[in-house]
Amino acid sequence: MITDNFKDKKILIWGYGREGKSTEKWLKTHTLPACTDIFEGTPGEMASGRGREYDIIVKSPGIVWPPSGMENDPGIESLSQKMTSQTEIFISEFRESIVGITGTKGKSTTSSMLAHVLSKCLDRKVILAGNIGLPCLDYYDDAKSGAVVVLELSCHQLKNARTSPKISVFLDLYEEHLDYYGSLEAYFMAKSHIVSNQKKGDRAYIGENVPEIASESTQIRVVPAPSELEGIETELFGEHNRVNAFFVKKICMDEFGIPEDKILEALKSFEALPHRMKKIGTYSGINWYDDSISTIPEAAISACESIPDAQVILIGGMDRGISYKVLEDYIKEHKEYRFICMYATGKRIVEEGLMGLTNVCLVEDLKEAVDKAFEMTDEGKGCVLSPAAASYGYFKNFEERGDAFARLVKEHGSD
Repeated sequence: MITDNFKDKKILIWGYGREGKSTEKWLKTHTLPACTDIFEGTPGEMASGRGREYDIIVKSPGIVWPPSGMENDPGIESLSQKMTSQTEIFISEFRESIVGITGTKGKSTTSSMLAHVLSKCLDRKVILAGNIGLPCLDYYDDAKSGAVVVLELSCHQLKNARTSPKISVFLDLYEEHLDYYGSLEAYFMAKSHIVSNQKKGDRAYIGENVPEIASESTQIRVVPAPSELEGIETELFGEHNRVNAFFVKKICMDEFGIPEDKILEALKSFEALPHRMKKIGTYSGINWYDDSISTIPEAAISACESIPDAQVILIGGMDRGISYKVLEDYIKEHKEYRFICMYATGKRIVEEGLMGLTNVCLVEDLKEAVDKAFEMTDEGKGCVLSPAAASYGYFKNFEERGDAFARLVKEHGSD
């Protein structure tokens, strides 16, 4: 039992957001530590010795560790050995019943879709946790009772992981979070831990553009032919979501022995998640779609090609230093779409070679972009918020950005 590891130990919870509070509650209700303290300081303060008197440090995801340039410091290494995370605790206890899912694009949709199909087709309880919904330790008792766990895993949750689920899924890999990791290689290394720590007899389902990962597990490269996608019907837009559904179908058949016809029937009733190519309504004769989850160039391109009536695309947000060349080239080549660029990345995209294009305009912010979209979108066509950039600095998160978009559309449309 993982709970035995905390008995009579001095525990420090580093980070006191939603996950930190969840960890504190779990420790109080399921373990008997000598003490449980909270620390909300910086990596520099931790490096200077803040955690040395503790036996275990439970770090929240997103906190940068180790500090840059101190990776080989002996003191840093001794602190790192004490560190774990809520995700690590949960996987260590329940890895045999977990399907872990990561990827740059589609991990929330695929995780939710898999949980939906399993819930429809299995008699066992199915839990959806991790980077989506509630922190995973909130489901500890349900998992202990024998539930199947679908665990969405972010790069931050995986970065320092030493344990992998028995069944792992790595959907795809694109440039993302370079402001945090510095390079695509470092970002990939963080996510690769979903597979690299697997054991002999474990299985990993890996997408076409994911590099090789050294592991003892059996790795299954998932590259469906067009004929293999036939018969898969969902309410979701886009070929990429049919590929996500194929992953779900393969896992359900191979790992749980569910008949194909039951899987395909369950897939038909799965609905799009909020902020993921989700139609929010028709206003002034224009169909409006919220794809605020879009934080990379490839996602905006996918929105253009997936939503049948897409005409005007709103792009731009926080600039994290990723390359926008693929999107810039796409904009130049596809004059049938009109692009409204905003915020830091919108300005950068325009300045990097789109000045003077008739299908591109630059505005200041989301409100101005929505006002402009009402002017630029033809009746019967669609306008999509698919920013290809992070929301931070302008909104708390992509959910707040999507909600603000919907509110602005409805306010303008009711004038």
